[in-house]
Amino acid sequence: MLQTERLRIELADLNDKKFFFNLLNSPHWKEYIGDRGIKTEQDAENYIKNSLIKNYTDKGYGLYKMVEKASHLPIGICGFIKRDYLDSVDIGFAVLPEFEGKGYTYEAAKAVLEYGKTQLGLTTVYGITTPNNQASRHLLEKLGLQFIAKRTAPGQNQELLIFSN
Repeated sequence: MLQTERLRIELADLNDKKFFFNLLNSPHWKEYIGDRGIKTEQDAENYIKNSLIKNYTDKGYGLYKMVEKASHLPIGICGFIKRDYLDSVDIGFAVLPEFEGKGYTYEAAKAVLEYGKTQLGLTTVYGITTPNNQASRHLLEKLGLQFIAKRTAPGQNQELLIFSN
């Protein structure tokens, strides 16, 4: 779908269940994004089918798999999510712990933002993070998004920071 210097950005598929099981159970995913109840690889397969693939089909976008070109291994996700409480999409990203701090997420997010602008016609893109997630805050700012508001998402008891381009 997209390529950067070190990554291929691809649609996720049902063969990715082991990768998604590991990613959604990684410490930073659980701390900053939340427990999605993925206890088995079958749960991960259902997540791929009912969330990722459904969004590709219904909305024409979603969270994409980041694959390291050198190793051909999936290392993270990056893409767009449409939340009911925002008037446009937000960019989401996560990477396996062993690939954190190596610039992969910035590389992917920069390419995905450009794709969103040129191919999907997105004019406004949000970024959402928790106040204590310094790495995400830094990445959103590096991507050119600016802090615009604090809010609590409906049904949640956690303060979120909202960024926008």
